[in-house]
Amino acid sequence: MIAETVCSAVSAAGLGIAVVTAYRRRFLSAARIAAYSLVPVGLVMTGVVGWLADTAFSPTAWAGFGLLGGAWLLFTGTRAVERRRTGATGGERRAAPEARPGAVAPTSSAPALRGDRRPAATPRSSSAGDDFSDIEAILKKHGI
Repeated sequence: MIAETVCSAVSAAGLGIAVVTAYRRRFLSAARIAAYSLVPVGLVMTGVVGWLADTAFSPTAWAGFGLLGGAWLLFTGTRAVERRRTGATGGERRAAPEARPGAVAPTSSAPALRGDRRPAATPRSSSAGDDFSDIEAILKKHGI
């Protein structure tokens, strides 16, 4: 009973604000405020507020929410363990679904050096050089 009264008061206040906004010739904002202010009354009329009130004070409903939370924790925990075990991210698993944990990696196309075990240096991107050449051209243009 109290929830319905509060929702009705909130809707009436919202509609009053919408009227004042429309009086100031801001019709789009007034229509948006009116739409938001009608939501609480609509929820009361459909019975959602009553259902929420019954659910909030029901020990059985809270036990059900606890079970749902436990199931969610189990689900996310097992997924985290699975990710650690395979060592692959989600994108890698989607990109190569046929790969299995025991699969052998393909051989490399470049021959490996016997004495040098350091990884090859990665080449710098050409965009960094392009950025500096643009700056250099601007500085030359201004005589600096």
